[in-house]
Amino acid sequence: MSEADSCVETTSREHRVWKKNAPFLYDTVVTRELEWPTLTVQWMPDVTKTDSSDTSVHRVILGTHTSNDVQNHLLISKFSITDAAELDDSKWDAEQQEFGGYGAGSAAKLEDEIRIVHQDEVHRARYMPQNPIIIASRGPGDDVYIFDYTQHPSQPHDNKFRPQLRLKGHEGEGYGLSWSNTSEGHLLTAGEDGAICHFDINAHQNIAGQLTPVSKYKGHDSNVQDVAFHALHPNVFASVGDDRKLNIWDLRHPRFQLSSIGHNSDVTCVSYNPFNEFILATASADKTVAVWDVRNMGKRMYTLRHHTDEIFQVAFSPHIETVLASSGSDDLVIVWDLSKVEDPSNDPATQPTAPPPEVVFVHSGHLGKVADFSWNPNRPWTICSTDEYNKFQVWEVSEGVINPEKSEQESTTS
Repeated sequence: MSEADSCVETTSREHRVWKKNAPFLYDTVVTRELEWPTLTVQWMPDVTKTDSSDTSVHRVILGTHTSNDVQNHLLISKFSITDAAELDDSKWDAEQQEFGGYGAGSAAKLEDEIRIVHQDEVHRARYMPQNPIIIASRGPGDDVYIFDYTQHPSQPHDNKFRPQLRLKGHEGEGYGLSWSNTSEGHLLTAGEDGAICHFDINAHQNIAGQLTPVSKYKGHDSNVQDVAFHALHPNVFASVGDDRKLNIWDLRHPRFQLSSIGHNSDVTCVSYNPFNEFILATASADKTVAVWDVRNMGKRMYTLRHHTDEIFQVAFSPHIETVLASSGSDDLVIVWDLSKVEDPSNDPATQPTAPPPEVVFVHSGHLGKVADFSWNPNRPWTICSTDEYNKFQVWEVSEGVINPEKSEQESTTS
């Protein structure tokens, strides 16, 4: 058996184990197959109750990555989730990878509400926090696009590309895209040209719907993989790149204020803690997540090890200060809890096989590289994730997994 065949067999075996154990791990898990892969996913902030009070309708932003010259689209889709109290263990469907009451079947359809023609595939799409009808997107070209989805029909009448704004400033593609949580209309972008652009879309008095950056920053030696506005301070942001650097910037200064060689390989993503102004996380092709305190950039606060391949996404929970998640090429989404860290360096020699205690959950429902994931802003332990094989999954970690002591006490008293 070749090495590739061996890897496929191992992955298949692990997936069978996951399907067998899924009813005990999740309060909800639903898989839907998309028409095309999506490289991006984000829950939108709104949620509505249906006539059935135990079901809520959530919306997500997706973007197609088609082939054979098929038209690409930016998508806003809706999805129904059932409250955990209504779930029925008997309704686990191992073949469909669905579990729980309305979490399975027709009520859990992923339905496109709006399809917007997009030029080439969508690398990343994110809504503006202060005004979610405004969405920024990136693709393989130089430009960044701004859409007001209320200005587009639910289904396009033709294949003409009509963004509300084109943001100019990059020379090459990229993935870095971050709206400010504190300054409405302010957007950071980053890409393979090594540049970071700061745009203010409020200043779009321009010709032909184009906008140039307020400022442009250069502080990396090569591709800037990701950029993130500070969650609490309007002028602070972070960037990471293929030069292995983590840079901390102030919008008012042309050079970075702090810098560290963050990893042993490309640094692919960065996320600020929404509760603690000093804490941020990075992840890398070196298979580790690093947690940093900006007051001591010379040394990692924590090193998180359990991934077996490159990591491409990291994000703190919007609900719990110590919780974050990461995903990558090992097909996994791992949920971590920093309050459970026992060995800050997480030396692999001390724990060669067993997951470290800070690994509170491993989602292994995907059979390919996880392209993106998003924490649900309205349900603390609910995440949606997508993979390179067109799979879209919504999953909620079981209360019994997160709080085993509480569940044991409840079962004892009952």
